[in-house]
Amino acid sequence: MVTQYTTRIIGALLLIAFMLPMMSLAQDSEVRASQHAMVMQKVGDTAELTFTFGRPGVKGRTVWGELVPYVSAQDEEATPWRAGANENTTFQTNQDLLIEGEPLPAGTYSIHMFPTEGEWVIAFNKEADQWGSFGYNADEDALRVTVQPVEAPFQEWLVYGFDAIAPSSATAFLHWESLKVPFNVELAP
Repeated sequence: MVTQYTTRIIGALLLIAFMLPMMSLAQDSEVRASQHAMVMQKVGDTAELTFTFGRPGVKGRTVWGELVPYVSAQDEEATPWRAGANENTTFQTNQDLLIEGEPLPAGTYSIHMFPTEGEWVIAFNKEADQWGSFGYNADEDALRVTVQPVEAPFQEWLVYGFDAIAPSSATAFLHWESLKVPFNVELAP
């Protein structure tokens, strides 16, 4: 025989069972300090180039050489920078490209950068699902290019974008703090 007491216990247990998933969702929906972002640019009629990245803020810190340490791509022990925050930054293309004149097949790549006070090396790595650069393996690089950063107006939140957009090319860039890191992108012939 079901008593009123038993009915209340069953009701309370059901209420808890329904509330637990909602409480979990509420905890997962906390806003990250470095929010997730995505930017896509079409080049030509069909090429779609997409950066997906976490956007850290400068927040009064010295970024280059401190928050983001300078590391040499020739140092096999060096850990590159994830080129953003949280999960690693990815670059996706649905068509074969030339990056700084070098071929990059269509696909999704994690981007890792080796910043120095002069030249920067950008690695496009085939392991796209990493957390930062902690598991970075240079043997998985599809392409490495060397570029020159340039001074730029102050940018609080890291951003990726495209400039100099033409029918078959564009200049992709990372811009954060007072530095812009551009690289040329062309449709492969």
